[in-house]
Amino acid sequence: MPVDPPSSGVNPIPFASPEALTDPEKLLAAYFSSSDVGLGILDSNLRVLAVNQTLAEINGIPAADHLGKTLREILGEFADVLEPKLQRVLATHEPVNFEISNTLPTRTEPGHWIAHYLPIPDATGAVTRIAAIVVEITARKKLEESLHHVGAKLRKEMDRLQMLLDVSAIMASNWNLHQVFPQVSARIRRVLRQEYAGVELQDASTGLLVRQVQDFPLGKGLLSAAASPSNSPEARSLRERSPLIFSKEQIQDFESDVTKGFLAEGLRSLCCVPLLRPRGPLGVFVLGSTRKNAFHPEDLTLLNQVAAQLAVAIENHLTATEIDDLKERLAVERKYLESEIRSEGHFSEIVGDSPALRRVLDQVVTVAPSDATVLILGETGTGKELIARALHRLSGRRDGPFIKVNCAAIPTGLLESELFGHEKGAFTGAISQKIGRMELAHGGTLFLDEIGEISLELQPKLLRVLQDQEFERLGSNRTIKVDLRLVAATNRDLAKSMELHEFRSDLFYRLSVFPIRMPPLRERREDVPLLIRYFVLKYAKRMGRPIETVPKETMKALSEWSWPGNVRELENLMERSVILSDGTALHVPLSELKREPPGHGGPHGGPPDHSLDNAEREHIIRVLRETGGALSGPDGAAHRLGLKRTTLQSKMQRLKITRRDYLGS
Repeated sequence: MPVDPPSSGVNPIPFASPEALTDPEKLLAAYFSSSDVGLGILDSNLRVLAVNQTLAEINGIPAADHLGKTLREILGEFADVLEPKLQRVLATHEPVNFEISNTLPTRTEPGHWIAHYLPIPDATGAVTRIAAIVVEITARKKLEESLHHVGAKLRKEMDRLQMLLDVSAIMASNWNLHQVFPQVSARIRRVLRQEYAGVELQDASTGLLVRQVQDFPLGKGLLSAAASPSNSPEARSLRERSPLIFSKEQIQDFESDVTKGFLAEGLRSLCCVPLLRPRGPLGVFVLGSTRKNAFHPEDLTLLNQVAAQLAVAIENHLTATEIDDLKERLAVERKYLESEIRSEGHFSEIVGDSPALRRVLDQVVTVAPSDATVLILGETGTGKELIARALHRLSGRRDGPFIKVNCAAIPTGLLESELFGHEKGAFTGAISQKIGRMELAHGGTLFLDEIGEISLELQPKLLRVLQDQEFERLGSNRTIKVDLRLVAATNRDLAKSMELHEFRSDLFYRLSVFPIRMPPLRERREDVPLLIRYFVLKYAKRMGRPIETVPKETMKALSEWSWPGNVRELENLMERSVILSDGTALHVPLSELKREPPGHGGPHGGPPDHSLDNAEREHIIRVLRETGGALSGPDGAAHRLGLKRTTLQSKMQRLKITRRDYLGS
């Protein structure tokens, strides 16, 4: 139906009658008075023929001032963007739709619009006019930007909240700071993108901050100092009880090895947050970044919450450690006492009836009632620990603890602390007092296995305990008196070690007051059948296997084998054989024994080498062959030999065992 012209009395669009209007003209007539849509008509020279009030307000110029002026006269440089689109409409007779943002001459801030340019043909079909329909979306754009900003801020806060929840879950899963801190640091890095994170705890005796843990994925290894002096960013943060942010220039103002290390690593920003608890300050949580201005004041609230969680976890750990230290001696003594109670009889764990073994047991009965120091000599796997336990059970100290220390299984740097104990703060990482094995053995027996592995630096301290029955803990000058009996064991030739200046002669003579030599299994072959039956019954019962017999040919082969690994080798083979046995007869993989024929000669076809070192070397090589050269793991050679991997590697180096020895060429 016809469209009525506007009621203003002035017809801005000339036409003879409503019926003669074209479709674009009808659209213009319908929306010309709209308060939401800006509308204008331009001629082919891009001069304004008509404009409604909405478009005039958008342009910031009265409607009357538009008429007769060109688009450039009204919009200035903005016309550079619009004119090509208008010329395109005149040339193609096709409409153009687009969204545009710009700053109009009458405005100070950018605006945003959606524009439609429509061709208006005359009666002949020629396009001499263009309709410009403009809808302003500036308010909508601002709202979208505001919502986007709010959404981004909300996502950032959600990420930070999730990080706090994750850190809390990590700390709750494990109180061991060394184990969980890399996880905590990695989770924080997803929010703050730091390159360094560390925790420094205050030493109670010196007041210094000592680095306990650090996480530095891009580290160059230049951060060597472990203690922060009073003149350091961390110490200042702790003194002021406040989180502090430091720039590279501020870090340079602190003259200390720690700050020099930070700068050498390329850190340009540092954030230190004190770890505070009601009982007092614990230390400082430190973050570092290679970026300038990496940390901001708004980050401090988040880091304070992380530090609070760390402080609670550290305090709980320290409290639990103190309680554990108080209970340690009682718990350890109970453990050793219970292990002794489970043994029945003085020699219940020692199997055999050979003359060689009976001579050893007679010596044990003779020396056990005295407090004399006993040195048990013998190859690996001969049962030296069983003899030591029998000495304890037959002595007057049977009601006291039996404390065992494997000197080869503990790194040299830790053995002194393990034997003598240490005070809190005695060295880096000594965050609590530790009672040593010497003190735990008071009133009982201390068994030092593999005593030949003790370093020369530690031997004088052990000699003093033997002579004076006293020592000092690491980090303390208080002398502790103990009443203990020392039993030592070794598979090394200590006389040879003395010649090589690897073992002190005065300590050797003090240890060997009453030496007992454990015979190797090849010297007590009549005990092999008894040991086989003992171990087969033991493991068959444990595994629920109905093994009743051992074939004669198997027993003969086992009795003739040289057993370089002695009783331990036999026990391991019997356990494996029980696993491999399906029926009631024991199935032993005898092919494994053929790899090293019994009674094989020494090097270059000479006589057999029966030295302790050679027997140990042959045993280690055999086990390495069984494991295919694997050292670690539940089926590795170290586990089968009852050694730590590092100890096994040390022995292999000392005994000159190479891959060729156990894997061939």
